Parts: sequence; structure tokens; C-alpha cells
Amino acid sequence: MLFCPTCANILVISSETGYNKWACNTCPYEFPIAKQMTSRTHLERKKVDDVLGGEGFWEHADSTQASCEKCNHNKAYFYQLQIRSADEPMTTFYRCTSCAHRWREN
Repeated sequence: MLFCPTCANILVISSETGYNKWACNTCPYEFPIAKQMTSRTHLERKKVDDVLGGEGFWEHADSTQASCEKCNHNKAYFYQLQIRSADEPMTTFYRCTSCAHRWREN
């Protein structure tokens, strides 16, 4: 994006006179385009934050009797979060103590 040096509004590409130019819609500023103008910016992806606290969070979680659907182990760590509105029940998150499989129960 380019901006007008006179009034600071965004410039648009115009071809009213038969040649391409950058033109301002609010003032008479024009800048002829004599060569190909391209630019490319590579953005870095943001690292995804672990909103549940990461691996260290599970070290202090309580455990209970729960059957893992992956390895059929009968013990799992759990914690509860209110992820929906206050009038809805809390969501329980589980992690198997044997295979570290995660699941949740509404």
C-alpha cells in the first residue's frame, strides 16, 4: 500500500489517461508507474500458546478412576474448566496416566 505524500490517504491504481498511475482520490496527486512494482513480505507464524498450561500443568493434577479409550488403563489425571457460559456445567479434561492420551467430557 502506498499513501499520498500530500494528504496521507491511500493511493489507488488508475488508468484514466491510458497509462497506469498511482492516484489519490481526494487531491490531484498522481505518480506514473513506469516499471513493474511488486513486493512480498513473509510473515512468521505465531507460536500457539498452550492455554491449558502445557505439560507442567498435568504434574499437579488430581487423579481418578477413568477408562482410557486408547489403552484401556483405568486411571487418569483430570481437571475441570468453565469453558462455556456460567449456567452450563464445567468441562472435565482427562489424561491417561499410562499412555498420556487426552480426552474431555462435557
